[in-house]
Amino acid sequence: MVAIVDNGSNPFELGVATELFGLRRPELDGQLRAPWYDFRLCAATPTVSMHAGFFSLSDVEPLDIVDDADTVLVPNRPDPAVSPSAPVVEAVRSAAARGARLMSFCTGAFTLAEAGVLDGRRATTHWRWADAFRARFPRVELDPDVLYVDEGAVLTSAGSAAALDLGLHVIRKDHGADVANAVSRRAVFAGHRDGGQRQFVERPVPRHVHAGLSDVLEWARRRLDRPLTVRDLARRAAVSPATLHRRFAAEVGTTPLVWLTGERVRLACQLLERGELPLDRVAEASGLGTASNLRSLLRKHVGVSPTEYRRRFGYRSRTTSVSAGSTSASAREARRSSE
Repeated sequence: MVAIVDNGSNPFELGVATELFGLRRPELDGQLRAPWYDFRLCAATPTVSMHAGFFSLSDVEPLDIVDDADTVLVPNRPDPAVSPSAPVVEAVRSAAARGARLMSFCTGAFTLAEAGVLDGRRATTHWRWADAFRARFPRVELDPDVLYVDEGAVLTSAGSAAALDLGLHVIRKDHGADVANAVSRRAVFAGHRDGGQRQFVERPVPRHVHAGLSDVLEWARRRLDRPLTVRDLARRAAVSPATLHRRFAAEVGTTPLVWLTGERVRLACQLLERGELPLDRVAEASGLGTASNLRSLLRKHVGVSPTEYRRRFGYRSRTTSVSAGSTSASAREARRSSE
């Protein structure tokens, strides 16, 4: 994996990439399906000035190492009106042409669009720049209301913290839910937020965080195999269902039912990865009820059938790293597959 750095790049997103993909992970010994990422930085020049000139990166590797990378993280722009350098755009185009997996954080979507690799594809970027993006790149199907978009060979995320969400999503795809959860714990970050979750909540986060809601979430996670309703969650939190809805909107950014369904789907994915339970048992253990409901919800939330998910991500699958070309082909195949 190679991250391209360009003059003016934001340091936060680069730090996220370094934290998630670049650190050694001795705590994961014996858990990995494939070697951990060989993470490297490169640029068109040996020294790169970061956003606002706060600091510079020196002795950065040359841009041509992109030619051998299976995953390329493109640079974002503090001012999307300023185009990335021509060598960077050409490197991105070449990577796309040979089938590398491309990924952007925040305004990095402008870099991908500048290279023409988002034409006809769905993508996202920071909500603040949505209008400017649409005006400049009308051939891209922009969705500014989600945290990230996975198009197989090309992945884009919204602003700042959504970089963590997309990065953990990629780790989950490459190494499984257990490894992604371990990485998120080390980063002290929520293990997985659905990519379709809204970028921001309707009102500011409350000044006083309600510790009881965290307790309710953990309580529910331990009981996903049992019938649970919004009223059950409200009773556990000692509030009315209406109050629970307000607190979920403020603190979680979604509704209790959407959150609960997402947690059940994630548990189902973990069960599919870990073993060979029949689909009706996976559905029962995750609280999704029936195999039919499992199929429907997995396709809605993940985009593939349970059988295809197990084939691609199960522990008995081939332990090869995911290349961009094969990922794209698998994604297209998965959308066509049926039980």
